[in-house]
Amino acid sequence: MSIAKRWTVEIRIDEHQARTRAEARLHTDDRTNLVGVGQARLNPADRDVPEIGDELAASRALSDLAHLLLDAAATDIEGVTQAPAQLTE
Repeated sequence: MSIAKRWTVEIRIDEHQARTRAEARLHTDDRTNLVGVGQARLNPADRDVPEIGDELAASRALSDLAHLLLDAAATDIEGVTQAPAQLTE
């Protein structure tokens, strides 16, 4: 019988002085604590569309979180195998 697990990612977005910052926080049952961060800034020559900054910052935070999770997996593999992990992205 398989056991279903639930992982959730919470994204928090804030803006300050034409910069948008996002944090993507991974929540797991085993209390994994990973936080990816992403930023976006408004080009002064562009029209201010806050949704675009939110999308860019959130996507960058999720990308950062993905890399952190891949690094965590490599560390876990190395701990089990006692050999360097060769993970490809």
